[in-house]
Amino acid sequence: MELQQLRYVVEVADTSSFTRAAERCFVTQSALSHQIAALERDLGQRLFVRSSRSVRVTEAGEAFLVHARTALRAADQAKEDAAAVGGAVIGTLRVGVIPTVTAIDLPAALVAFRAAHPHARVELRMGNSDELVTALRQGALDVALLGLRAGLTPTGVASRALLRDRLVAALPPGHALAETGAIGLADLAGLTFADFPAGTSGRAQSDAAFASAGLTRDVAFEADSATLILGLVEAGLAVTLLAPGTVARASFAVATAEVRDGPERVEHLAWDLAAPRNVARAFLAVIDRLGPENAEAGPEETSGPASA
Repeated sequence: MELQQLRYVVEVADTSSFTRAAERCFVTQSALSHQIAALERDLGQRLFVRSSRSVRVTEAGEAFLVHARTALRAADQAKEDAAAVGGAVIGTLRVGVIPTVTAIDLPAALVAFRAAHPHARVELRMGNSDELVTALRQGALDVALLGLRAGLTPTGVASRALLRDRLVAALPPGHALAETGAIGLADLAGLTFADFPAGTSGRAQSDAAFASAGLTRDVAFEADSATLILGLVEAGLAVTLLAPGTVARASFAVATAEVRDGPERVEHLAWDLAAPRNVARAFLAVIDRLGPENAEAGPEETSGPASA
């Protein structure tokens, strides 16, 4: 059994694809498949069920993956710790980010990180907060930038709050509500909404606010992209609630209105709770040097669900 075989198994499990795993490992698909088949023969167990349309991890594969991830993390940490003795930060920094992050200038942070640690590689993954927290817990990410409704914090990871803001209503150009100044959720309840998919942390912020106010709303359009949501608003098809920074930096002609009783969103920086890798600690140091103006707290272990 070789470490490279373990990497192949983990990549196939993470991507649910031999083709994408081979691309990420910079090998041919035939070479990757051959190595996994050899490992399965050594183990006497099938790790994946393959079909023409999908790849599914077997029960044996799930059990194997737990230890494979642990072994890979230990191997990477050993190499990074040895380099750290000489003052070098090496390895791959894996950053997860929500598409509506506004608390920090992420490109600027990554530029500063690369300038300080030129031998480190950076990978970026976009997703919703729940997916990113799960990836952090599994060791598939080193740090993540999350957005959760006020009062909730991610569990099983260390985190700190960077920014708290109240969502604003984004309205079609010329909408009557934009002329009235601050409005309430009741003013929006009878309108057609575009929002993030049901069950995601981005959607939970607005859902919880309307439920707490005893109001219902019609979410006719669901999308996992703030860009698409704002495009629907600009076209006059819907209204939405988004972080003010997200609306401000978008290039859509939409009107906005403050919502007096609207939901609050908190952006968090999160990282591995038990043993953050050297690249993660180095990135956290870069964020500290950049000094987010709205940081609310220092490093802490958090509790409570990642979303509701």
